[in-house]
Amino acid sequence: MTDARSGPRRAVVLVSGGMDSAVTLALAREQGFACHALSVAYGQRHVSELIAAARVAALLGAVEHKTVAVDLRSIGGSALTADIAVPEHVDARGEADIPVTYVPARNTIMLAIALGWAETLGANDLFCGVNAVDYSGYPDCRPAFIEAFERLANVATVVGVEGHGLRVHAPLLHMGKADIVRAGVRLGVDFAATVSCYSADPEGHACGHCDACVLRARGFAEAGVADPTHYVPAA
Repeated sequence: MTDARSGPRRAVVLVSGGMDSAVTLALAREQGFACHALSVAYGQRHVSELIAAARVAALLGAVEHKTVAVDLRSIGGSALTADIAVPEHVDARGEADIPVTYVPARNTIMLAIALGWAETLGANDLFCGVNAVDYSGYPDCRPAFIEAFERLANVATVVGVEGHGLRVHAPLLHMGKADIVRAGVRLGVDFAATVSCYSADPEGHACGHCDACVLRARGFAEAGVADPTHYVPAA
């Protein structure tokens, strides 16, 4: 394996196209990392978020942007990867039940792909935009998951066992959506370029009703920032 560690500090940043990953990319750039943006086409309901991911990566100065395809639709189990309706007018914050929009093992798979790319790049750092405050209760958005994956990374790779040390950064983990909005504004993130909606149309217009839309809208409202989201035009 080519050792690229003599160059600038590299990081692989998971970029979904949504607001959280955009702010995560901006924070990684602020910390001085040369950011390699990674998106995963996993069979999600729409491709507008992947289009947004490429747009965000370019706007926020990623060194490069790569999209890797993994067919999670073949195993289904989620409203985002199977013919299951996306719940509307539901706010899952604080609920005990994990909603049907949870995609089984999605963040584990995405971080595993990021880990593989990081090792080939000579990058010691992975960034992801998971959040355990204003979120839908997904198990792979919690501190225990991030800590466990970092331990795994350091025993599962040449980089890790040779003692270079791999780090998994989740800078938004303990931030509410309003704080994420404020951080994005400070960093110059164009939130209008992002797509968070689970049911966005081909142009990236948000439904305004799913859990992702509810949490996003509340974040802007609580931060006192005008919501720049492009919603589906009224009939």
